[in-house]
Amino acid sequence: MFIFNSSIGKKFIQSITGAFLVIFLLLHATINFFSVIDSFTGKFGAVAADHDLFSKGDGLFKLGCDFMSTPIISIMVPVLALGFVIHIVYGCWLTYQNIKARGGYKRYEVASKAAADSWSAKNMLVLGIIILGLIAFHLTHFWAKMQLPELFGVGNYEDNPYLLLKVTFSKWWLLLIYIAWFVAVFFHLAHGFWSMFQTVGWSGQTWFKRVKVIGIIVAAILFFMFAAVGINAFLHANGIIG
Repeated sequence: MFIFNSSIGKKFIQSITGAFLVIFLLLHATINFFSVIDSFTGKFGAVAADHDLFSKGDGLFKLGCDFMSTPIISIMVPVLALGFVIHIVYGCWLTYQNIKARGGYKRYEVASKAAADSWSAKNMLVLGIIILGLIAFHLTHFWAKMQLPELFGVGNYEDNPYLLLKVTFSKWWLLLIYIAWFVAVFFHLAHGFWSMFQTVGWSGQTWFKRVKVIGIIVAAILFFMFAAVGINAFLHANGIIG
């Protein structure tokens, strides 16, 4: 098929699945950042005794996790996550094919000099492998203890997301691993965001500069939101803040 065999088709697939990645990260960054807001409002760790959705007295982060459990989100998130995984795996496969075709490690060809000068563009395979590897690591901390038991009845369900945050980020080296992951996501998005729009035709000189700046801003916001969540949970877990 044209979409799988042509260079444009392959980039189009990466662009569409890349959009899934951006939406997935924005959704999760927003929900997780609620835990930081809870720290300022004194609601960090506030979880009602019942198991009802949107219980009175729950902290904002718990309410956000309840929102993620609603039917429409329960359907949407796996779809976005699948697009996320396809984007990373397919990108790694395309890079391997390019390496094989050229007989050595070279980044895939890009039209603009800005892309050619980008460290991110030259190392998308490495970034993709780091991100994909740490996804599995991350799933064991949260998805396996909340969504997996809830959706499939596998394992023990944990209804206190604050506890999971504190357990996950209680050790400094785990925090550093996650921050390294967030850095990889930043560089991947900083390149991938404008590349996605370039593929669909927004490659003019004026729009290219704007989209590139917007991409860096979006990537930076996501990085700082995720990093703030991890650092905040580490401080709570170690009693540095109450």
